[in-house]
Amino acid sequence: MIANTFIKRPVTAIVVSLVLIISGIISIDNLAIDQYPRITPPSVGISGSYTGADAQTVEQTVAIPVEEQVNGTPGMEFMQSTNTNTGSVNIRVTFDVGTNVHIAALNVQNRVGIATPLLPAVVSKLGLTVRASNTTQLMLVAIYSPKGTHDITFLDNYTNIFVADALLRVPGVGDVSARADNFSMRVWMNPDKMASYGLMPNDVIAALNAQNAYVAAGAAGSPPQDNTQTNEYTILVNSRLNKATEFNNVVIKTIPSTGQMVYLKDVARVELGKFTFSANSFVDGKRASFVQVFQAPGSNALETANNVYAVLAQLKKSFPADVDYAVPFEAVTIIKVSMKEVVKTLLQALALVGFVVFLFLQNWRSTIIPGINPTGTKTAARISAIATTGADISFIAR
Repeated sequence: MIANTFIKRPVTAIVVSLVLIISGIISIDNLAIDQYPRITPPSVGISGSYTGADAQTVEQTVAIPVEEQVNGTPGMEFMQSTNTNTGSVNIRVTFDVGTNVHIAALNVQNRVGIATPLLPAVVSKLGLTVRASNTTQLMLVAIYSPKGTHDITFLDNYTNIFVADALLRVPGVGDVSARADNFSMRVWMNPDKMASYGLMPNDVIAALNAQNAYVAAGAAGSPPQDNTQTNEYTILVNSRLNKATEFNNVVIKTIPSTGQMVYLKDVARVELGKFTFSANSFVDGKRASFVQVFQAPGSNALETANNVYAVLAQLKKSFPADVDYAVPFEAVTIIKVSMKEVVKTLLQALALVGFVVFLFLQNWRSTIIPGINPTGTKTAARISAIATTGADISFIAR
């Protein structure tokens, strides 16, 4: 029997036990965490912005046209949209359990493309983003200035340019949502001055669109020129405006009677600032820019979080002075604690089994050799006896 063999051959038993222990240690460190059936329905997010619009306008001009096209996507279970008074739209399309989320995202992207020509021009220009990601937030990263030497406009711009895009490339990250504004050229129109010149907001918008555009000026001396032209020159012109002073000198109107030109600076104040002032974020009492990190479907949460921390540590090396990051929220600690509890339970169970085996065997060597938890047998003994009547009686005791 196996137990008897191990007791009589302690060296063999010890070797087998060591092999089992080493194999177990290696296995614990390489256990696949995400091997359970997927019970969370996969989802695809659609996000966009209609600058200056209220929630109802966003719903009727953006959300509804998109929903009408996306509705009926193969495998779709339901969808819901969130529209805000800041002009943002977020549509979450949820699919049946087992649906390939990458194929679903591609199908949604194609249908959003059909709806795009029906949307307001400013929305089509900015575009709609379609990404497959888990609905549950994995981490929240805050970028802030500990000593307060940088304002929120600087932090927002730095976060969008250097942090958000870097986190989006991290393996395991499905999507990031930066709660940070880009630099924007803000035009604050003065109603009284506008009225004195007979101007409406649309007049300012039309002038900006006409005079703030990329221009393809072509080249001088390019074919078909005669052979006497020996040089060809590319013409570079000032096209898009990028300074407040340049915007100030945009001509809004010309008064026919006097020939006077009305500039933007005559009716408005222009400055480089935040895109929106609708929300303020803080960490440790300091203004901060936040980046929400969402896990990619099918990825490992622990590996993804470790990758994010590694990238943040690398990015910090090139942060400007008095810029730091903090992670005020993350959803992986509970996973780590759960894994530690599992290992703790296994060790407790092993100790308890060893103690019980020792109570029965009263020998430490024997306890270590079959009691190391992973081989169990039932011992049987055949007993024969002869009764006084001469009958042969036999039975098996277990």
